[in-house]
Amino acid sequence: MSREGYRRQAPSKTSYEHWMEAEGIPICEAECGVEDVTTVERQPWPRMGGRGAFIHMRGQKEAGFTGLYTVEIPPHGALEGEKHLYEEMMYVLRGQGTTEFRYEGGTRTLEWGEGSLFAPPLNVWHRLYNLSDQPAVLLGVTNAPIVVDLYHNTKFIFGDSFVFDDRYDGRGDFFNVGERQEPKIPGGHAVWETNFIPDLRNAYVDERERPKGHRVRIMGFEMADNVFTGHISQWPVGIYHKAHFHGPGAILLGLNSSGYVLLWPKELGITPYRDGHGDQVRKVRWGPNAVYGPPDGWFHQHFNTGAEDARHIAFRTGGAKYAMGLHHRAQDPVVSIREGGALIDYEDEDPRIRADFEAALKAAGVRSEMPDFVSSQG
Repeated sequence: MSREGYRRQAPSKTSYEHWMEAEGIPICEAECGVEDVTTVERQPWPRMGGRGAFIHMRGQKEAGFTGLYTVEIPPHGALEGEKHLYEEMMYVLRGQGTTEFRYEGGTRTLEWGEGSLFAPPLNVWHRLYNLSDQPAVLLGVTNAPIVVDLYHNTKFIFGDSFVFDDRYDGRGDFFNVGERQEPKIPGGHAVWETNFIPDLRNAYVDERERPKGHRVRIMGFEMADNVFTGHISQWPVGIYHKAHFHGPGAILLGLNSSGYVLLWPKELGITPYRDGHGDQVRKVRWGPNAVYGPPDGWFHQHFNTGAEDARHIAFRTGGAKYAMGLHHRAQDPVVSIREGGALIDYEDEDPRIRADFEAALKAAGVRSEMPDFVSSQG
């Protein structure tokens, strides 16, 4: 029999996708983004308590790295306690409350409010409480797909008793706001080691301009000694990022201002409109509480057409402290394509991108602050 005859048909769904279905809550399917995750339909979640929904975008499906869900806690209510062997970060979309953490020897309590970000330590039991008379809504971002697909045994994932005391030992200052750090990689952005950020919308961001665009500033963060990490990106009114691509699994959440994102496969080249592929360019509108995720190897760039500085948070795997091999092999998203990287300089981009942005600003009554440049595309 030929080698082709021995090829096994791949399962139509992953273990993580089967698990999502078994949880019995809505699964919001989207290609590249959801304009406001607070509007996603939530239904009663038997395991967690409260009400919840999964969000499953194309990039998540294809890569199997990053999980995403929303959960609602009723007024003055609480979720069920849980612990798990996947890493997680939780962002507070609405409301205020506390999280109780139990460990060998005692408990700790963390107070959070709208805009807060925290990371439950790996496999530490925790329970969320709503302290207000309105529903609290949180966004959970995880690397559960990797763990569920690898072990495909939820009794182990949610019921193992191993204590990762190298990550969390109950110390009282664990959820203090950490000190901001200098760049860990020469020429890179600063990295903030902290397990709690009280308000991401107003948190400090490194003042130095980064290569991703005119007056773009970035602050990385690493939480709970995890491989799952991220960064805050901020840029002014009337400005947009340079297009770039990278590996799979990144999820971005809008925090401040509004605008849109363009996404297209890198195989279409750096000038998709000029080359007749404009119908394959995806446009996702974003604002506070929007999520979007580029599929593996797709160019994407972020545009601020709002009246205030734009800010988003990017969740991803692999950081300065714990790298992953797939990122070492990827082209650098802050190095120009001219130099072998994955970044399109302004002068090399499709001319329609700048023209469409200027038109969008005019319609919104916002002045462009983009620098002048001479296009190499004629």
